[in-house]
Amino acid sequence: MVMSNPPEKDRDRKMFVGIVWNCAAEFKFLLAALLLLCSLATVFQFLSSRFSVFPSDIRHCLSGTPADLSGNITTLSVVPDPPPVQLLQQPKQKQDQLLENGVIKRAFNPYGSAAYNFILMSAYRGGVNTFAVMGLSSKPLHDFGKPSYQCQWIPDEDPNSTVTTVGQKILTDWGYGRVYTVVVVNCTFPTPTVTKGKGGKLLIHATTNGGGDSSFNTTDTILALNETAEEFANFTSQFSSQPKYDYLYCGSSLYGNLSPQRVREWLAYHVKLLGSKSHFVIHDAGGVHDGVMEVLKPWMEKGFVTLQDIREQERFDGYYHNQFLIVNDCLHRYRFAAKWMLFFDVDEFIFMPKKSTIQLVFDSFSDFTQFTIEQMPMSNKLCLLQDARTAYRKWGFEKLVYKDVKKGIRRDRKYAVQPRNVFATGVHMSQNTIGKTTHKTEGRIKYFHYHGTISDRREPCQKFVNSTQVTVDRIPYVLDTTMRDIAGIVKRFELKMIGTRLQRTRQ
Repeated sequence: MVMSNPPEKDRDRKMFVGIVWNCAAEFKFLLAALLLLCSLATVFQFLSSRFSVFPSDIRHCLSGTPADLSGNITTLSVVPDPPPVQLLQQPKQKQDQLLENGVIKRAFNPYGSAAYNFILMSAYRGGVNTFAVMGLSSKPLHDFGKPSYQCQWIPDEDPNSTVTTVGQKILTDWGYGRVYTVVVVNCTFPTPTVTKGKGGKLLIHATTNGGGDSSFNTTDTILALNETAEEFANFTSQFSSQPKYDYLYCGSSLYGNLSPQRVREWLAYHVKLLGSKSHFVIHDAGGVHDGVMEVLKPWMEKGFVTLQDIREQERFDGYYHNQFLIVNDCLHRYRFAAKWMLFFDVDEFIFMPKKSTIQLVFDSFSDFTQFTIEQMPMSNKLCLLQDARTAYRKWGFEKLVYKDVKKGIRRDRKYAVQPRNVFATGVHMSQNTIGKTTHKTEGRIKYFHYHGTISDRREPCQKFVNSTQVTVDRIPYVLDTTMRDIAGIVKRFELKMIGTRLQRTRQ
């Protein structure tokens, strides 16, 4: 049996076919237009760039507000063209040459610069006729060339009365530099550089003397210091007065994911040790994250700490985050503000015998410009078995109680100086001083070194020992509770000075 279509459906089908048939011309035109646009878009991709017609031109043509089929205005979103690339004017390249004798002379075309001639960090007045300028310079330039520096002073009161002198360069990092090495330029003029206290400008003329490229002798003129009359007056006042601080700590560059708890312990301990007339200059090379900042803040508010952001120096590849540059800047910046200046790290703890005091020890070295401090290396992972359950509540120097006693090893020393007699400095000692240096300090002052604990945020106790002597990894250790015995005093001091603000400090 064959079913026929219902009359209503048959009528609808005939109506649809009729509409399509009546509008066939319009559909043919629309399909032809779409085919043409697709063909043009394909052809444009193969056109040479010398033609002036681009696909972007088509987009510009379509960026108007055409009406859609319903008569409404439609806005097209068009992505703007990127700016044209501008090529820098390049010098004419040298070409290889065939000489008359048959030799081919090859050409070399330099671009850019291997390293900067000089990177200025700071400059400070050191007297009525002397200045110190701190900066970085290309290490190969100094290793293989003979760069020189000339100092020029231009007084504000009479710019025509300039005076010049040869700058004495001091390379302080003992050859440890990388791409850059640290340079301290001492400018000592034959006559006073200020008349009637009106200030002036210090220029440094840094000359490569053929270093790097022997065909060129480039001189860069650097405005090292623009001294105002007020700044000169402030210097004169500080120069002629007693130092503001008895002891000033110049810290090396802090970097990495430092432990806030270890910084907390170190700072509380040394504020107590050095006393009310002490100050600590901390240099942030990326290590002062939020946790460390919370530890520093109370002491900054009390006036004990100055924090300097030196992260910009990370641009320039120098030894150990340019720490030689940083300590020299600190030396000259605070040279007349402190009687004694100390240089050591935040995992090192200065110690004097119980019957002595910081003042007595330093006064005993008053005839010396510099004295060095003996190291007591401590294990950074050995702790007492009795502390196993409570170690997480104890401070680092309280629970790390095993001292490395291996013999025949040269241990690094740290040092202190009377800064007025120092022209430049290093990390472990200064070689540019006026006056005597002594290394015979045993029994009077030393420092406990907890190597690696400041940069490791985990619990330091990794092995618990129930013995007064132990050998681990072929290193002999003996029990030394010197620092452990004074931990309680330091904790009470912190509580008295800044309250409970840091009680929840994490590793």
